[in-house]
Amino acid sequence: MMSNSKYTSVSVVVPVYNSEQTLPELIARLREVLSPTTEAFEVILVNDCSKDNSWQVIEKLAEQDTAVLGLSLMRNYGQHNALLAGIMRAQYDFIVTIDDDLQNPPEDIPKLLDALVEGHDVAYGKPQKRKHSLWRNLSSKIVKGSLRLALGADMGSKSSAFRAFRSDLRKGFTQFADAQVSIDVLLSWTANRIAAIKVAHQPRQHGRSGYTMRKLLSLTLSMVTGYSTAPLRFASSLGLFSALVGVGIFLYVLILRFVHEVSVPGFTFIAAEIAMFAGMQLFTIGVIGEYLARLHFRTMGKPPYTIRSETTSRTHQPKNN
Repeated sequence: MMSNSKYTSVSVVVPVYNSEQTLPELIARLREVLSPTTEAFEVILVNDCSKDNSWQVIEKLAEQDTAVLGLSLMRNYGQHNALLAGIMRAQYDFIVTIDDDLQNPPEDIPKLLDALVEGHDVAYGKPQKRKHSLWRNLSSKIVKGSLRLALGADMGSKSSAFRAFRSDLRKGFTQFADAQVSIDVLLSWTANRIAAIKVAHQPRQHGRSGYTMRKLLSLTLSMVTGYSTAPLRFASSLGLFSALVGVGIFLYVLILRFVHEVSVPGFTFIAAEIAMFAGMQLFTIGVIGEYLARLHFRTMGKPPYTIRSETTSRTHQPKNN
């Protein structure tokens, strides 16, 4: 049920990828929801180098509606990078992020805004039941697990792509310039009170998700190695464990040889031991290499996004009569 309260101003940021069919309906439903409940609002559509006519649709929508601002990125940077581009351009008190596929109904936005009015810094829309495939649900759980490592158990378990937060949280990442972006991690640097609000989740009506299992696993690896020291700690623990096992095997061999006068196993025993320790060492080196690679790319100064063009600038301050 829609709230009757008035919100000062709201910026809605939508990452767009191959969504020419859903954008007109999305804008219409956003306007229907936000017009009676806000003093001012804007919708920022960030085209992440779509392969269809999404940008042409965005330009047309911006011509028809002064509340719409379109940004087109130079290449496909990814959902979180596109979100960051829109978030940094947002000008209003509350910022809402929502996907372009209409699986999260815009009608649930007031629920998230109510949580911010009550004093929360971030409000996540938690679907009552996700309308995804089995593999997508499984991969989403894997991503959730990586977020718990990077964000902590509380925020990691609540996070979702449908979120609302106070715009002043951006103060914590205004200087952020890494090509690997996680909006939830950036918000965790300044957010204190986190809410999870139950919302509806609809089946996808058009197109298909741009997230494959491979992309989700890649995103997981990037988040874990980019924003958490857990893999390094695991590698250190593995190294300590292998050292203890090595000492134990050495003592076992000495006892067999000098106490029980039993001949020590030969080549097979040694080969198995070498293989085990070599595998552990290579794994540890690989983890350290991931961190060095992240550091290397950060020193290169690769930007998280670059804007190719945007729709004609307007005031973007529609007022209710």
